[in-house]
Amino acid sequence: MGSGGGSRRPKASDEELGAAVARAQQGDETAFAVAYRLVQPALLGYLRGIVGEEAEDVASDAWLEIARDLGRFRGDGAGFRGWTATIARHRALDHLRRQKVRPRPTALEQDLLELPGTYNTPDQVFEALSTEQALALIATLPADQAEAVLLRVVVGLDGPAAARVLGKRPGAVRTAAHRGLKRLAQRLRTPGVTDDGSGTLGQ
Repeated sequence: MGSGGGSRRPKASDEELGAAVARAQQGDETAFAVAYRLVQPALLGYLRGIVGEEAEDVASDAWLEIARDLGRFRGDGAGFRGWTATIARHRALDHLRRQKVRPRPTALEQDLLELPGTYNTPDQVFEALSTEQALALIATLPADQAEAVLLRVVVGLDGPAAARVLGKRPGAVRTAAHRGLKRLAQRLRTPGVTDDGSGTLGQ
């Protein structure tokens, strides 16, 4: 995202991630650290969108489970991102059930709305925001749209992978992501998000 966050385009590192995971499954601790470094920033961003300030604690629980069950994972780097996101989501939902409270966003929406509306695509919208600003704004969306946008834009999953994490049909996730992005673009007075989904996140 903007000045406050890392890359939102993790697919470029999927080959490196897949290789690291394969080595980690053979007991290479350094390779596991590489996999952690490649996945953690996006995973933490996703969790912040669900549980807010408790994200780091939930992420720690998730990584304990990831490390424990690593030998069971089968797939490539992109698959590993989806697998870890599924585990993190389960831990986040467990946390929310324990808390019995839905997190309240701490977004300063007025500050966000004052950003200049000169962007033509959702990607440009998010490039203009810091990680904290973007996550806070996403947190104002309905829950289904927020999770779809987080998985597509922050974690970098494609439609089918995001659908598997959420246990929904890919079409439903694409629709939720599109509606969420359209709503965010409207809030930021950004043109260019069309009703047919062009200019959005693709698959």
